[in-house]
Amino acid sequence: MLSAFLDRRRASVRRSCSGLSPTGSAAAPVPGAPLLSPHGVVAHLTWAEHHWFEAVLLGRPEREPDPLQGTAAGSDPHHGPEQDLADLLAAYDLQCERSRTITARLEPRSGARRSRVGEPPVTLRWVLIHMLEETAAHSGRLDLLHRMAAA
Repeated sequence: MLSAFLDRRRASVRRSCSGLSPTGSAAAPVPGAPLLSPHGVVAHLTWAEHHWFEAVLLGRPEREPDPLQGTAAGSDPHHGPEQDLADLLAAYDLQCERSRTITARLEPRSGARRSRVGEPPVTLRWVLIHMLEETAAHSGRLDLLHRMAAA
């Protein structure tokens, strides 16, 4: 059930990005938040899927830093305005599929191979709930950014 709810939120990410122009998808219209653009949010969600399912649960190395923790809009060549939103969404879809594969292989109470210092390892169930929360919050931000781009 958690996986099904998470998949619904993942689909809402794509819906919230539909119809955005290249300019609208790269725009960061919120003052003081130069990385908060549809590009940045989709890149962050792709990173979060990798981080929680591959790096935390399986103990694999991080492939790259969180794009929303960068220093300026477009400073990362992998997620800058020059990258097409369709390419970012395809990378997100691919990462979500990896996460689904990992989820299918693990039991809900499977512990993570990596944890924060001084904290017990999280479980697959915890990661699914966290990603549901994370994806829902960012999907809402994408919807708002889409509306701002259309205005």
